[in-house]
Amino acid sequence: MADIGGHAIYKVEDTNMIYIPNDSVRVTHPDEARYLRIFQNVDLSSNFYFSYSYDLSHSLQYNLTVLRMPLEMLKSEMTQNRQESFDIFEDEGLITQGGSGVFGICSEPYMKYVWNGELLDIIKSTVHRDWLLYIIHGFCGQSKLLIYGRPVYVTLIARRSSKFAGTRFLKRGANCEGDVANEVETEQILCDASVMSFTAGSYSSYVQVRGSVPLYWSQDISTMMPKPPITLDQADPFAHVAALHFDQMFQRFGSPIIILNLVKEREKRKHERILSEELVAAVTYLNQFLPPEHTIVYIPWDMAKYTKSKLCNVLDRLNVIAESVVKKTGFFVNRPDSYCSILRPDEKWNELGGCVIPTGRLQTGILRTNCVDCLDRTNTAQFMVGKCALAYQLYSLGLIDKPNLQFDTDAVRLFEELYEDHGDTLSLQYGGSQLVHRVKTYRKIAPWTQHSKDIMQTLSRYYSNAFSDADRQDSINLFLGVFHPTEGKPHLWELPTDFYLHHKNTMRLLPTRRSYTYWWTPEVIKHLPLPYDEVICAVNLKKLIVKKFHKYEEEIDIHNEFFRPYELSSFDDTFCLAMTSSARDFMPKTVGIDPSPFTVRKPDETGKSVLGNKSNREEAVLQRKTAASAPPPPSEEAVSSSSEDDSGTDREEEGSVSQRSTPVKMTDAGDSAKVTENVVQPMKELYGINLSDGLSEEDFSIYSRFVQLGQSQHKQDKNSQQPCSRCSDGVIKLTPISAFSQDNIYEVQPPRVDRKSTEIFQAHIQASQGIMQPLGKEDSSMYREYIRNRYL
Repeated sequence: MADIGGHAIYKVEDTNMIYIPNDSVRVTHPDEARYLRIFQNVDLSSNFYFSYSYDLSHSLQYNLTVLRMPLEMLKSEMTQNRQESFDIFEDEGLITQGGSGVFGICSEPYMKYVWNGELLDIIKSTVHRDWLLYIIHGFCGQSKLLIYGRPVYVTLIARRSSKFAGTRFLKRGANCEGDVANEVETEQILCDASVMSFTAGSYSSYVQVRGSVPLYWSQDISTMMPKPPITLDQADPFAHVAALHFDQMFQRFGSPIIILNLVKEREKRKHERILSEELVAAVTYLNQFLPPEHTIVYIPWDMAKYTKSKLCNVLDRLNVIAESVVKKTGFFVNRPDSYCSILRPDEKWNELGGCVIPTGRLQTGILRTNCVDCLDRTNTAQFMVGKCALAYQLYSLGLIDKPNLQFDTDAVRLFEELYEDHGDTLSLQYGGSQLVHRVKTYRKIAPWTQHSKDIMQTLSRYYSNAFSDADRQDSINLFLGVFHPTEGKPHLWELPTDFYLHHKNTMRLLPTRRSYTYWWTPEVIKHLPLPYDEVICAVNLKKLIVKKFHKYEEEIDIHNEFFRPYELSSFDDTFCLAMTSSARDFMPKTVGIDPSPFTVRKPDETGKSVLGNKSNREEAVLQRKTAASAPPPPSEEAVSSSSEDDSGTDREEEGSVSQRSTPVKMTDAGDSAKVTENVVQPMKELYGINLSDGLSEEDFSIYSRFVQLGQSQHKQDKNSQQPCSRCSDGVIKLTPISAFSQDNIYEVQPPRVDRKSTEIFQAHIQASQGIMQPLGKEDSSMYREYIRNRYL
């Protein structure tokens, strides 16, 4: 699914449940089959991701700062957690190979975003740690941005929280521990793919969060209404649950915490406004006890109201908010500022926040966006903030001259498609349907056909919420270990509600509440604006483990992991070539167009209008090949049919010729003259000549001389003829005065094989006949190293 610094990220495609004990000792339970069906309702082949060598539960900033700390700081831990005692070949292997051990630092995963943590806890202390493979749930997508041939990977990773997880109407607000519903951490990673190494490469990331309003609230779905009324379940005058939630955010992200509240503020009948009023009161109460420099920033903005207004541009207003947010939080980059920022200084760059360190920049603080569902409005707002951050990331790597990106460029179209796939996936997981309102909807350029799709998505969401969400919620509760089947207690399907499972304070008395005024963790507030999780202290050092590898271990061999020399592969199947590319999928196919992905295109100049549906890859390739062979201009019907890209924008003049390539269209004989005239015109514009016209005598003479030179050179190489001064047709024949090998455009010289390679090949042939060569000392040592690292 993605590649980050040579570390592959995979998607779970299929799973299998294996009963480990022998069938003869199996004790069947009458309810086991039903629990098994509920457990398997969680489709692990749908948006679950893992990596063998990269920690997906942490951000790139954590992985490249905390895990790259000097190893000397962990000497005590290294001696305690040295390689296991049953490693019988350890000393001998190190002496023989001259010290082939490679030490690295790995961290415990952030369990909030791990979805199989409860399942692995049972065997965590029993099996070797290599058996523990943690998975995350959410979204992962990667696209390639080609900047004049220089590949830049844009990666989007969304981590869905496993705490207080569930479906749309059944999980709202927060639980007693400060975990909110539909909490997703979205990270966009930008890297220069020409250098894969984390050490030598250029990497940048920006993180933002979405989540339900951190209050005790819910919606009653028994009334079968499209918008059930919002009710506040518990009075919380001291904002206890909000305090717990924001304390978690301070610990993971640092300060400032910026809340972008998109909930409606003015309504004829109170509905969403209930949440706005309560959230304002909670933030106001909590801020009065925080230090002034670390107070929570609250930005209310009624997005639905501005969308209905014809005088206001929603995305322009969001762009202003995004600029102010990114300036306050900054972003992560693993290298110092480029020299181009000194040559071409920008005012906005000097105002950028975050933390500047000798090795680059750190993001301090986080943007937390919410509406009621945290789906449609939230995704558009996050896209605008991500677009602003992407411009700063490109500028920091020296790829653009100003930290600004405009709509209708290949780069923004690629990024917009990534965010729409991201939004659709998260919406399906929580709401049961894809996004209803997209970026095009708020730009007011969506075609009229989009309205019917919106209606279908709304109906799909309503059906899912009414009929299938309860079963999905039971499956999630069982899979995450929220509910444990116990003899003598009600079964999962017998519970009238799961409220008591997620709110532990209803089942037992929790420890003493925190102070109503000093509501934060003291250690966390001391290190702000830096996040406490990334501070090097005794508590965090206990989470780090020194791990020893062999230098040929597959887990750290990035070259074999990426290039896979042991597999027979083709370029068409290579991930880096098969992924979405700005040059192939977005750039117009017309010759002579500006190849820069930062050039503003007209709506009909995008490659997507040619490719059509990206799911039909073969048809898209066929259309591209046909368009490249004969690119006639589109007819009026073709232009009007692509209303998705044309509506809401100014059209070109009637006489102008579109530069979009389209498949060849058969026409009647009566229109042949008109079609020929249209074909000749772009040929003159694109190639500079009309191929239907005859060549001039001078051009024909130059071409004839070129052909004769090639033929005479070929004859001289093949037959070694005696040179003659001139040919009868006046073309000079040239004779080479140097000795050349047989390698040329006509023939290939057989490769030379050295003696060692010949011996290896002969030994291979003899081995196939049963004649084995005696093992040398080096071979025995290598085999021992392999056995030690693989099986012991």
